[in-house]
Amino acid sequence: MHALPLTPKTHVAGATILSLAFLMPAHAQESRWAAPEEPTAKQLIEWERQWAEAGCTHNGIQKTILADDFHGTAPDGSLYSKKQALAEALSVKRTEEGCTMFEVKVHFFGDAMAILYGSESATRTESDGRKHTVKLTWTDTWLKRNGTWQIVAAQDMPSEVK
Repeated sequence: MHALPLTPKTHVAGATILSLAFLMPAHAQESRWAAPEEPTAKQLIEWERQWAEAGCTHNGIQKTILADDFHGTAPDGSLYSKKQALAEALSVKRTEEGCTMFEVKVHFFGDAMAILYGSESATRTESDGRKHTVKLTWTDTWLKRNGTWQIVAAQDMPSEVK
């Protein structure tokens, strides 16, 4: 390995770059928890409620709230896309009743990103007639693009039904 010779010119260039790095202000993304009455937070929670109820109502909300580049992690650890989420919503493999969303917390990062933390439950009837109650605890990442809020990532985890 050959080292470049250090000249006064390279020392000046290096010192200049280093000093400029210290002069540039660091812009950390502002982070805050939403107030319950905040209109944007209320709207995001409403869309989450509609998604939580989609298994019961078949409202098709996924078409609207999931970004085209959305990716989610299902409770079994498998990954899925918006296309797969829409196909699952149209599937008649199982039906749901008693869809309920519980408390949701909204954490904003700047004006164009929010992470929502919540949980939901539903009673599912499988194709063989077997019924069971499922509770999911989830984290959804919302991004505002061109003035529109959409979910770009979701992670669902099964949790105990109490």
